[in-house]
Amino acid sequence: MLGLGVMILSLAIIRGFKLEIRQKIRGFSGDIQVQNFDNNYSYQNSAVPYDKAFVKAVQSNPLFAGISPTALKPGIIKTRTEIEGVVIKGVNKDYDWSFFKRSMVSGKVIDFSDTVEAQKQLLISSYLANRLKLKVGDKFLMYFVEESLRKRSFYVAGIFDTSVEDIDKTFVIGDLSLIVKLNNWDANDVGGYELRVKDFDQLHAADDFLSDKMPLKLKSYLVTESYPTIFEWLKLLDVNAQVMLILMLIVATINMISALLIIILERTSMIGIFKAMGADNWTIQKIFLYNATYLIGIGLVLGNIFGLGISFFQSNTHFFTLDEESYYMKFVPIQVKFTDMLLLNAGTLAICLLVLIIPSMLVTRISPVKAIRFK
Repeated sequence: MLGLGVMILSLAIIRGFKLEIRQKIRGFSGDIQVQNFDNNYSYQNSAVPYDKAFVKAVQSNPLFAGISPTALKPGIIKTRTEIEGVVIKGVNKDYDWSFFKRSMVSGKVIDFSDTVEAQKQLLISSYLANRLKLKVGDKFLMYFVEESLRKRSFYVAGIFDTSVEDIDKTFVIGDLSLIVKLNNWDANDVGGYELRVKDFDQLHAADDFLSDKMPLKLKSYLVTESYPTIFEWLKLLDVNAQVMLILMLIVATINMISALLIIILERTSMIGIFKAMGADNWTIQKIFLYNATYLIGIGLVLGNIFGLGISFFQSNTHFFTLDEESYYMKFVPIQVKFTDMLLLNAGTLAICLLVLIIPSMLVTRISPVKAIRFK
């Protein structure tokens, strides 16, 4: 019961953790970024002409869920008492706001119905809001270092919290057209494209499609390449899950072997009587294996109740919390998959039964004469 329950919880937590972190990174950065193919590795993009044919080709491909133009530009936010360097991520009215709407702490996303007013709005993280002592509606100045220092006035439209330090400490969200003006680009220029795929497992297939459709001056960057440290860390979690499963299976099988040996020793006289009556070794072994299967079945049922019960409790209450700075989230995430449960139960049952065949062979070593005399 404990072995299976811990295995269920381990897989559910690791799956949930990987899903939550991946969704946060994907929600902010998209799955693939397409930018100018140059040696510019700064936060300020080079200009890319908006290519309607390329956008249409992406939108018509079933691998993709969406595409939107973006641009980045570094700047310095100054309030009355504080100063902070940030990077504006510029988006337009076609941007997918679903991630930010889930991450909003207060306020709302940028309203593009008024193009002039939209250029004055910024979304900032709760981290920056606390450092700069800003709240929704507060005004502030932002400076941009060009050939001559330029400044713009903004106000806080909304405050978000992704719990991902790399994002919350660095980025604010603004209007793409403002960055176009600040960079003196043509009205048709953008900094690049942010693409989202429908199925993350098809990320490389989507990238292969882009390599054939992109203009020659553009290059695609996968989200796994943009945040390599985080995604390598997530891969290591699979190793942790494998170690945990192996350990729990070893514990479960040792417990069942011990239980079966005790049962056989307690029933030595019965084994002797059966042999004296003509029963062969395999027939007697099957009796003990059937009994062991019954015990394993009870353990599986209780283990599922234990593991799934705690998983359901945690997913609905978020009772078990985490250090947000270390784990990028406030609570232990849970994701239960039916296939995981099915494979865990079937695998545990099969492995335990196969292992129990060896101790059940102790029956063949018992002499009927000695066993009856022992009684």
